[in-house]
Amino acid sequence: MITSNIIKVFIPAAASFAVGILLAPLLTHYLYTYRVWKKSAGKTALDGTAAVEFEKLRSAGETRAGTETKTPRMGGILIWASTLIVTLGMWTLARLVPLPLTEKLDFLSRSQTWIPLLSLFAGALMGFANDLLDIRPAGERGIPLRMRLLFVALVSGLIGWWFFAKLGMTAIGVPGDGTLPLGILIVPLFILVSLGIYAGGVIDGIDGLSGGVFASVFMAYAGIAYFQNQINLAAFSATLAGAILAFLWFNIPPARFWMTETGTMGLTMTLAVIAFMTDTPGGGYGVAALPIIAFPLVITVLSNVIQVASKKFRGKKVFRIAPLHHHFESVGWPSYKVTMRYWVISVVCAVVGMTVALLK
Repeated sequence: MITSNIIKVFIPAAASFAVGILLAPLLTHYLYTYRVWKKSAGKTALDGTAAVEFEKLRSAGETRAGTETKTPRMGGILIWASTLIVTLGMWTLARLVPLPLTEKLDFLSRSQTWIPLLSLFAGALMGFANDLLDIRPAGERGIPLRMRLLFVALVSGLIGWWFFAKLGMTAIGVPGDGTLPLGILIVPLFILVSLGIYAGGVIDGIDGLSGGVFASVFMAYAGIAYFQNQINLAAFSATLAGAILAFLWFNIPPARFWMTETGTMGLTMTLAVIAFMTDTPGGGYGVAALPIIAFPLVITVLSNVIQVASKKFRGKKVFRIAPLHHHFESVGWPSYKVTMRYWVISVVCAVVGMTVALLK
């Protein structure tokens, strides 16, 4: 049984990586043929003022903004397309060739994978629409941030209600074999967590950075789900991790394409779902472990919040640039050093977070 479960997790992960590698040349062809990049570079600060330090980095070419009008966006298509192909492919294969192995590899189930898969697809489509608008002529931008936040809030509200009303989730786990009863407050908590994780999607700011971080995060949750015996959820999380690694293969410096909203929105919304599914529904502490496992995303959000609050109430900045990874660039770290150190931190946080999530 243990061997068959491991196969069920590892084969889809390897398959999504292979599918992603095979799809990348086709995606690259279309992204470059149709010039899927911003037509003019530039960025404003979080408070709407000119991003002076960021523009200095762009001019120096240290950040990815140095090639903002030359490198295609929408690389996140590779992630969700590969995941969708493998998920539906395994399901179809099990029905066309009903053998013990093919039936075992089918991990699409109503109880464990429908909700995260729909979350991924919903976020990917909204992000795709934003990216389409973002590549319009100079002076035009994508869907306003407030509208994207409203979309995340509405979708997560529906999913939060599903957890409460259909799955009976009324508490979150507290490490040490305890629970925190919340009742219907589980719904607003789910919304807040989803919005917070989505805000961390701005980590997609340096070549290779977001891919390495997200791969570690989903690998950790695949491990958590596996040890909770949520094997279908573990297989889905591992499939996502495999697809992210295929994206990362082409996103390391110099990036062939960037993830952008069609990738980050889908992944962050799905991450929130998986974190809650590995909490009391799985007999673990998936929510409590989330700030640890996703620490690079959390610190990215916090650096933005601190920067805005400091400029508003103190009249000066804490960081040269927010989010934090750009601050490290501005003080002299090469972008590859920022990326690799974030990778190291992500792996350490994933291991620690898995330990916390599985405490008994």
